Amino acid sequence: MSRPRRTTGAPLSNAPAGAQPRDLPPHPRPHATPDRTIHMIGNSHIDPVWLWPWQEGYQEARATFWSAIHRMDEYPDFVFTCDQMVLLSWVEESDPELFARITERVAEGRWDNVGGWWVEPDCNMPMGESFARQGLYGQRYLISRFGKAATVGMNADPFGHSASLPTVLRGHGLDSYLFLRPGPHESALDDTLFRWRAPDGSEVLAYRIPFEYCSPAGSVDGQVDKALGALDRSLGDVMVLYGVGNHGGGPTIANIESIHRYDRMGSFGRLRMSSPRAYLDGVRERGAELLDRLTTWTDDLQHHAPGCYSAHSGIKAWQRRAQYALLSAERWAAVTAVHDGIPYPREDLERAWKQVLFNQFHDVLPGSAIEHAYDDARDQLGEAVSVAKRIITRAHNTIARQVDIPQDTATQPVLVFNPHPWPVSTDVELHYGSHQGAVHVVDGDGRVVVSQPTQSRAATNQTGRGALVLRAEVPALGYRLYRVRMEAEPARPAWSSGAPSALSASGTVLENDLVRVELDPATGWLRSYLDKRTGLDVLRGVDGSAHTQVCDDPTDTWGHRVVSYAWAGDSMEVARVVVRESGPLRARVRVEREWGASTLIEELLLDHDSAVLRVDVTLDWRERAHLLKLRFPTALSDPRATYQIPYAELERPVDGAEEPGQGWVDLTGTLDGRPAGLTLVTTNKHGYDVSPGAEPSIGVTAVRSPVYAWHDPRLLDGDDVYSYQDQGIQRFSYELVPHAGDRHAAAPGRRAALLGSPVRAMLESFHAGALPHTGSFASDDGGAVSITALKGSEDAADGPGGADLVVRAVETRGEPGTARLALPLVGRTIEAEFRPFQLRTFRVPADPDAPVVEVDLVERPLAGAEGDVRSGPAGPTAPEDRVADDAPPTDDHAATDALTATEAATPDGTGRPRPAEAPSADDAG
Repeated sequence: MSRPRRTTGAPLSNAPAGAQPRDLPPHPRPHATPDRTIHMIGNSHIDPVWLWPWQEGYQEARATFWSAIHRMDEYPDFVFTCDQMVLLSWVEESDPELFARITERVAEGRWDNVGGWWVEPDCNMPMGESFARQGLYGQRYLISRFGKAATVGMNADPFGHSASLPTVLRGHGLDSYLFLRPGPHESALDDTLFRWRAPDGSEVLAYRIPFEYCSPAGSVDGQVDKALGALDRSLGDVMVLYGVGNHGGGPTIANIESIHRYDRMGSFGRLRMSSPRAYLDGVRERGAELLDRLTTWTDDLQHHAPGCYSAHSGIKAWQRRAQYALLSAERWAAVTAVHDGIPYPREDLERAWKQVLFNQFHDVLPGSAIEHAYDDARDQLGEAVSVAKRIITRAHNTIARQVDIPQDTATQPVLVFNPHPWPVSTDVELHYGSHQGAVHVVDGDGRVVVSQPTQSRAATNQTGRGALVLRAEVPALGYRLYRVRMEAEPARPAWSSGAPSALSASGTVLENDLVRVELDPATGWLRSYLDKRTGLDVLRGVDGSAHTQVCDDPTDTWGHRVVSYAWAGDSMEVARVVVRESGPLRARVRVEREWGASTLIEELLLDHDSAVLRVDVTLDWRERAHLLKLRFPTALSDPRATYQIPYAELERPVDGAEEPGQGWVDLTGTLDGRPAGLTLVTTNKHGYDVSPGAEPSIGVTAVRSPVYAWHDPRLLDGDDVYSYQDQGIQRFSYELVPHAGDRHAAAPGRRAALLGSPVRAMLESFHAGALPHTGSFASDDGGAVSITALKGSEDAADGPGGADLVVRAVETRGEPGTARLALPLVGRTIEAEFRPFQLRTFRVPADPDAPVVEVDLVERPLAGAEGDVRSGPAGPTAPEDRVADDAPPTDDHAATDALTATEAATPDGTGRPRPAEAPSADDAG
């Protein structure tokens, strides 16, 4: 007979499992406890869109944040970290009570807002200006609601990170950066904590999150175990992130109780509920010994999911279009605000930008969300473009009505507007009213402009719409007047830019005075691209069959574990080659190809005076789980590859790896012992490779068609029905730019911007006006330093338009130099020194007596970086007054050089600055 167990009342011994009373004291820990503090970062990574629509993410943010507030009520030591400002904005508008509770906890220091960006975006494909706007709107939101900005950057889940991000992070006032991918198994980087330095020299303290950013709902011991196995334990104190995430949830009671339990047990060291700022401050407090031994990383942080650079062509195209549209809208809105006193549409632009930024989220722009998510993305980005177009149209009409256009009933006036802050020479396709006979084009002074007829988009005669293409020479951020004259061209035209060169076209040759391009009729691709000026032929004898490569592609949507998509593949068969245009301005040859149920149309265009071949592509893709590479083989030896990245460029190995890029990729080497190269300029495409071999080549992944949101290693079930990406028609363009070894000679970044954001032509009427027939509002001279943004200030300013001018510029060639940014719009010129790839932003008041101030990317003044302007006599011959501010910078983000502002105004008698009139062709000679 057994006796009942005797109750002794002995103290409870800690155990890794089983029920234990809450709120047991944390001390004393065992003497054998590892001597380190593990900062436990409570968070909930919320994907606002992924395997669910944004409406579901909207609700989940509210539910998760209430859970975090309740945990704070229950556990006085609990700290919560939040890193996407859009989530806070959703809660603010839907649950004011919750937002008030969050505000209290922020003030208390227990709710830590980090990141400072609107969302966690893809960190490779957005333009530099989009990264700038992530923090512009994110940090300003934090400042306006909580009185303080974030200081720690955080993008836990994106699949790679551009080498130039430290430039942007420092510009937002962020001194450090948390990320997860690539992991140690995906990169040559072994370190957990390191210095990350951008091409311009900007540097942040980077921390690679060990193992994962979220955890299961139960005990955190597995999370800590795996994190300790993945990080550099020689650091001593480390960070481990925990909390239920992706679909939200946040830290649970079980999470927090287990942290207290394992802290008492001393299992892993001292476990402290903490924040990223607290950990990083502790790192710096440990002094130079630790900081000096950290690795300095000067490259991208890649690769995790290379298929994302090409998955879902639609979102890539919609995004690029919206970004360009908003940059253009900002410029023209700033012009009419300052010049005409029209209120700057700050709220409209902010709403539109936030739609763009939201859809750069790292499961939307990479193409990895469910199919229905892209219906919302299309609509949201369409709203952004619509807002931009309304702003641009209003601004252009405001300017147009002021241009002096004398009546001439035999002509149709046309104003061409250039959105870029550098002069452009470009072909403009124009549709005009009914006229049965021949027409030609003249400029504002009546000089004949080279032009030719082209096919109208209107297929019916009832519309009476003719079409032509003309050569427009438009000044920087400005306009020029042209006229369509309703009569045949004079027999001996006095061409405004000199006589056109010889231009010929056939099914096998495109040629002008500068280049001769030969096509192989069997492959439909180039076998020669001879530059007559240098004698170099970078495509001499290449295998044109390699231009199109179709591959069976069973990889998942993300392209997990993919290193390269540079496979040989099948060539598409040539169906037809036809000459569509062969006029005095340009020649156009159409090459049609087929493979399976798909067709590829490439229209090759060569201008009479250009060495650059443009190709307009229409792809009708009907293949499932296949990809198409467009490959550009060359005859180069000893090749080197350079990619455009946001705000910079980066050399990468010639190894066939799938890499992200912006608007251009260059391959430079030698040809017959002489320097030579080929630059590929593209629109809408971001997945590239540069491959070695007998014919080193550039490849662009034109299309992939995986199943939506299919994540390897799950195998597709043959009994299920799946939807495949990129079925149907898409359009994009590219340019081939041969060169003699200097990839910068043809300004590929500017070419990419013009290709993606062309000039706009609008039909106009006759009227008197105070403005001349051509004018410019701002210019960067087209040199190494390029203006990337010209906008109204986020903070309101005195004056009818309510905005000062904000100008941002970046050095694009990796060379130090002096920039001269002419701003006739406000009667000033900024002269400033730029380091290689340096990014600088200036706030230029409309008041000529107010100083020009250098600001950061949040538009906060930089200490010690002001420049004063003295007003000089007005008029075109007024002397330049120049006062340099030589105050030394007080931190490493301030100006490192003198900022000079120069008075350069020409009044138009209205009390407003007038645009600088562009010189005529005769004057320019």
